[in-house]
Amino acid sequence: MKIPFYQVDAFSSKIFGGNPAAVCPLESWPADEILQDIAAENNLSETAFFVQRSKGRYKLRWFTPTIEVDLCGHATLASGFVIFSFIDTTLSSVDFETASGTLSVTKSGELLSMNFPARKPGPTKAPPILSKALGTDPLEVLKARDLLAVFKDESTIKNMVPDFDKLKQIRDVLGIIVTARGEKSDFVSRFFAPNAGVLEDPVTGSSHCTLIPYWADRLKKNHLHAFQLSKRGGELFCENSGDRVRISGNAALYAKGELYL
Repeated sequence: MKIPFYQVDAFSSKIFGGNPAAVCPLESWPADEILQDIAAENNLSETAFFVQRSKGRYKLRWFTPTIEVDLCGHATLASGFVIFSFIDTTLSSVDFETASGTLSVTKSGELLSMNFPARKPGPTKAPPILSKALGTDPLEVLKARDLLAVFKDESTIKNMVPDFDKLKQIRDVLGIIVTARGEKSDFVSRFFAPNAGVLEDPVTGSSHCTLIPYWADRLKKNHLHAFQLSKRGGELFCENSGDRVRISGNAALYAKGELYL
């Protein structure tokens, strides 16, 4: 069996930036074990698989090297890029059926925009290990799918050196988001998910489902500009729409080929 394979750097206009995602269009679904083995072999933070339902509509799933996840932004952006660029160039909008409901990606010039569910965080008690794991005390801790830790400034986020062994002891969330006001943007963040096989994700669309409503409320504005401060880095253009958020960015093709199973 041969499967088409694309590697796309999402949330970047140039290769070697943003977040690399593998994208594998399928004719039909193989066993879940095969999907997980492919994702482990690719060893990227996420591999996306999709099967066409009808014109402009696809079933989409995402796998880290160790687990299937319920929502992934950068691999959704990458999947839309692959469809628009290589599978159906007549399309400017595509809908994905996912574990998080129907997600859409639209194309306007080189910018791709995703319509995702908002995941507004609520107050929570900080895990006792959190401050030791991150090396400093957060100003505030909230929770949605992920734990959200808010800090005083961008330099704290940029210079943070997490203890991943300690972060692994936080078990009741998928990942840990750290965030602060930005110096040249509305806010900055980083994302750690060691229990999902991803120590630090370079650019995380799904974390912005929580970051956007949080910062929209704090800053009293619905259009936001964000940077994720990983080593590769990524830029995101965000919009708060109540129970939905819009997350926009660029994408660049790094590799194209076939998998042989």
